[in-house]
Amino acid sequence: MTWPVVHISRSLDHDVAAVSSVAGNPANLPAWAAGLSSGIRQEDGRWITDSPMGVVEVAFTGPVELGILDHDVTLPDGSVVRNSFRVVANDQGTEAIFTLFRRDGMSEADFQSDADAVRSDLDRLAVLLDKRLPRIRQGNPSPRSVSD
Repeated sequence: MTWPVVHISRSLDHDVAAVSSVAGNPANLPAWAAGLSSGIRQEDGRWITDSPMGVVEVAFTGPVELGILDHDVTLPDGSVVRNSFRVVANDQGTEAIFTLFRRDGMSEADFQSDADAVRSDLDRLAVLLDKRLPRIRQGNPSPRSVSD
């Protein structure tokens, strides 16, 4: 059996290495991931944050340097939510793609709310990147012709 899924993406005007280094650094999560906005700290080599759900652990499963920003979030009850998040080259820039699953027991309203939250997080990530890093040059696209 599979869960319903939605892929949420955002084009970013920065290369994959730059996006991976910022988005894949747990210390930066509070700056763009709303669910972790109260801060994050290291305890015994683990990344811990106070979230709206309580104290959670965040662990990137990587390899981050290859644009694989998948991460596990261990909830206060010990259950683990696996989040698939990739950054891939899109010409000179990057496409950030978050795969959101509607897990068992999740209502359609909660699923839509989560999707909206992910979109907002990716928008905040774009703003953070634009503040910290130079943007790639945006050239004029070449006209393309389509033939039948």
